[in-house]
Amino acid sequence: MSSPGKLVPALQNRSFLCLLALVTLAFAWILWPMMSAVLWGVALAIVFQPVYRRLLKKLKRPNLAGLSTILLIVLLVVLPMTYVMGALVREATVLFELAKSGRFDFTTYVQQVYAATPSWLMDLLERVGLHDLSSLQEKLAGALNQGSQFAATKVVGFGQDTFDFLVSFVVMLYLLFFLLRDGEALSHRIRDALPLQEAYKRQLGEKFRTVIRATVKGNIVVAALQGALGGLAFWVLGIHAPVLWAVLMGFLSLLPAVGAALVWGPVAIYLLATGNLGAGIGLLVYGTLVIGLVDNVLRPLLVGKDTKMPDYVVLLSTLGGMAVFGINGFVIGPLIAAMFIAVWDIVAAERRYPDDRTG
Repeated sequence: MSSPGKLVPALQNRSFLCLLALVTLAFAWILWPMMSAVLWGVALAIVFQPVYRRLLKKLKRPNLAGLSTILLIVLLVVLPMTYVMGALVREATVLFELAKSGRFDFTTYVQQVYAATPSWLMDLLERVGLHDLSSLQEKLAGALNQGSQFAATKVVGFGQDTFDFLVSFVVMLYLLFFLLRDGEALSHRIRDALPLQEAYKRQLGEKFRTVIRATVKGNIVVAALQGALGGLAFWVLGIHAPVLWAVLMGFLSLLPAVGAALVWGPVAIYLLATGNLGAGIGLLVYGTLVIGLVDNVLRPLLVGKDTKMPDYVVLLSTLGGMAVFGINGFVIGPLIAAMFIAVWDIVAAERRYPDDRTG
């Protein structure tokens, strides 16, 4: 039976742990509305930390080096994105008005595809139970019309609802400055507070930084290239709203393997079905060899190689992360997956070599 003298310190320890958990959860609750600003502030600080260090060596002044790094980020990242988003909002507004007025109707395109469908394919569809093609056509056309109007409305709403975005953007830049300047000292304080062995702190910290760099830098580079290449192809082919489709392809390219093909693939099929064989075959070849090459070559080099995660884990964690956290999930999902793997690797190493522990 434990003595009263031993129970008091144990009760104090448990009370302190409960207090620690409560204040940590309360702090996370307070920061939750600014989660996007905090996430991107941390991510950009990690990605641009090497740039800040180079500027610091030349300028010798932390504040000036931090401000110079932020100015560089604005020039290289923010201004091009602002221009693209402006073009996107304009094209989405025009597309929405055309769909609303009936001048842009997916039903017409579906009818053209059905009219060009070969007889042998029609027979095959009837054999598998899709004999009521008119009903299927109406459902498909209705779903496409609703989907296009929903997407256009969301984009227009994003362009109009700028206040929250500007607030988050200013908070992100403000936080980014201090993370660039004081990030190393802050990371040391966090490492010192963690109740883990020093070797485990180094391993988990390195994994955290590596995954952030790989997912942000790699995925954004791949998305920008695939979106730009796809938008260029649509512009050459004279397809309406090429910037809108380019941004959509860039967004979908965050999903490994499938990505941009969800946009250019159906367009190529439509061009083939409506008799535009040259444009359809050209888009298929271009999409497979050029747009697909970016995903097949650059993504493993920029994302999978650094994170050391299989492609299927990257795909599942990206999809799950975006389902839970929205657009921020393409960073949070792979990060959680990588930390999950790293922690279980530590557990496996402990069980395999229980006496081989380094401090």
